[in-house]
Formats: sequence, C-alpha cells, structure tokens
Amino acid sequence: MTDLFTGKKSPELLEYLHKRRSALAKKGLVGDAPSAQELEQILTAAARVPDHGKTCPFYFLVFQGDARHQAGQIVADVFARENPDASADKLREERERFLRAPMVIGVVYRARQGKHPLWEQMMCAGAACQNLLLAANALGYGAQWLSEWYAYHDDVRSSFGLDGRDVVAGFMYIGQPSVEAEERERPDLSQILTHWTPDAALNKGDGYNRDKFDLPKIGFDIKE
Repeated sequence: MTDLFTGKKSPELLEYLHKRRSALAKKGLVGDAPSAQELEQILTAAARVPDHGKTCPFYFLVFQGDARHQAGQIVADVFARENPDASADKLREERERFLRAPMVIGVVYRARQGKHPLWEQMMCAGAACQNLLLAANALGYGAQWLSEWYAYHDDVRSSFGLDGRDVVAGFMYIGQPSVEAEERERPDLSQILTHWTPDAALNKGDGYNRDKFDLPKIGFDIKE
C-alpha cells in the first residue's frame, strides 16, 4: 500500500512555506532548465491538487530551447501589429519575453463539462500553479508565476493552440535566480482574519483595495 502523507508533521515544509519568495523573471533567471526527470517530478506535483469532480481542468505547455524564441516572436509580431510606432527596443523586449528563463511552463485552465461550478475548476488550476512553483523550489530552482498582457490576447492564445475554453492560468518562469531575493510586504493577518461568531464584524482586508482602480474585469470569456 502506498504511504500517503495526510496529517504527517513536516516542520521543514512549514518553514519553507513561511519563507518562500518568487524569483523575479525581469531580473533574469539563468542556468540550465530542469532535466526531463525533474520536469516530470515538477508536473507530477503540480497535478496532485484538490480536484472536485476529478475533471483535471488544466494542462501544461512547456517552452524550452528554440520554442522560447518562437513563442517570443509570436508575442512580438502581435505587439508590432497593434503598435506600429513601437521602438526597436520595445519590440526586442517583447520578443525576449520567453528568454527570461531557461524554461517557461504555461498552465492552462480548460473548462470541463461536469456538474461542479466552474469557479472550483479555476481554483484547481490555480492550485496546480502553486504546486508547480513549490516543486520547482524543492528541486533548487527559482520560479515566478506571471501572466502579462499576452496571456489574455486572443491572437497570441490562438497561435499557441488555445481555444475558447482555454485560459492561461499562468506562465511559470523557472531557472536559477541571478540576484538575491528580497522580501516584500506580506498581508497583515489582523486585517484578514476573523474568529467567526454570529455577531462578529468580519475583517475583509478592504484596506488592500487600490483606491484609484475599479473592480477588474474577469480577464477572459469562456466559449464553446
């Protein structure tokens, strides 16, 4: 029988979760990409997430080697078409999007037929992204979860093979950090924690609103 880890103490894992930090792709992720064996380990961990209905509402796209150049050219071509006055430097920046790390993994949320809410499927895909990051970290790699404009652009999406049921949950940049990680401000638990009672005033974290913005659009429209 397989030894499953449910309720097993792991102080090392808890410390890792308390100290994890994204490695910024804009600073450059360098070195070798994960090996084929490491990639399998990373994606196996990414796929082992809570999944109500067992629909596996996600799949993976791996950009490595020349595929990173080809993907970046698609991004740059779309940008140039919509921004004909863009400078050569800006076009180069767009062309090199996928060159900021030796490996980029796209996690794509795909809406599945089933009786459970789509929102639960979306959260499952998000959990796959987080597991992927942690698995990459556990193998000694830095990683960052990004989307950026091209994740939502229909021309880029279709060029990557996505259709109306597909949404990029994130592009995961993986490599060795080229600069030392710096901490950033983290949520104040007192602003987002309520020990609930019927008459409790809920701490909903509204202080984290960005007042100059309205509520954002969902960012995608699922179609058949």
